Amino acid sequence: MENVMTAIEMTGTVDEQRHIQLDEALPFSGPRKVRVIILYPTADDIDEAEWLYAAARNPAFSFLHDPEEDIYTLADGKPLTDEV
Repeated sequence: MENVMTAIEMTGTVDEQRHIQLDEALPFSGPRKVRVIILYPTADDIDEAEWLYAAARNPAFSFLHDPEEDIYTLADGKPLTDEV
């Protein structure tokens, strides 16, 4: 039997005792065994603004400036809102 796993992304804080406190409740009840992957910034990690600046000037994305890539207008779709 195949062990199918579902991934969710959540944020949290690691306290002084190295325990994780999640910012929100998990979307399932326990007790249940889970696998955890921790992502944390390193001291030499660049911030998001620097990353976006570098990505915007990367020649790998220069094709996006071609007119044939410009297929959407402001009239397409509906505006996003934070309202639920």
